Amino acid sequence: MSNTATTASAESRDRSAQARVAVVTGGASGMGLSICAAFADSGHRVAVLDVDGTAAQRVAEQLRATGATAMACAVDVTDRDAVREAIGKVRVEFGAIEILVTSAGSVDFAPFTDITPQAWDRVVDVNLNGVFHCAQAVVPDMVAAGWGRIVTISSSSAQRGSPGMVHYTASKGAVLAMTKALAREYAAAGITVNTIPPSGIDTPMSRQSQAAGHLPHSDQMAKAIPVGHLGTGEDIAAACVFLCSEQAGYITGQVLGVNGGSVI
Repeated sequence: MSNTATTASAESRDRSAQARVAVVTGGASGMGLSICAAFADSGHRVAVLDVDGTAAQRVAEQLRATGATAMACAVDVTDRDAVREAIGKVRVEFGAIEILVTSAGSVDFAPFTDITPQAWDRVVDVNLNGVFHCAQAVVPDMVAAGWGRIVTISSSSAQRGSPGMVHYTASKGAVLAMTKALAREYAAAGITVNTIPPSGIDTPMSRQSQAAGHLPHSDQMAKAIPVGHLGTGEDIAAACVFLCSEQAGYITGQVLGVNGGSVI
């Protein structure tokens, strides 16, 4: 066999060995959508989970149109039974889950004394309890395989504090702490757990917040970022793909800020 043929065969085996089953929550829009596309482009089988089932199905169809392997599940991450059902469907369709990215999130703005218990519970339920339900549903697969990657999407608000959104900040701070604890608990099982706290990312959610007057306009935000511009969902996705790769196996419990230098 020629050297060229041997190399091509080895590359093919490497790609096959690196193809994993990836679950992305909040995968139908914003950063989650970009993450799904990046995983698909890397050859992974992608399960797009989102509370908007129609949008999730549309994303899965778009990914399949590019030759990727993808499926969609409509699921509210605050519903523990629904999460377990969705993960069960992914197992039946694709096999054991090896990668989880928790991108589903909820944001709310209010002065601290105006935050209602209902608003507090809703934000914490999505941003923290949703991560708990999803991670607990997939960790047994990863333990059994002796390999796993979990990336939580937290927020720079948890690193520097954000007035007017204490409930959001608290929920994301808890995700940071949860990530570190999970990383220590499952490191010996071959599972890495890291978090990405984005800042200054142009997403539909951030544009909605800008339209409502809760965030500055993009040009104002860009002036406060050392690199001089907003980030994109693709920036977050690239970091996710790396953290979920074989090459990142010695990285766990870490906070990888994708923020243009706005938090150092």
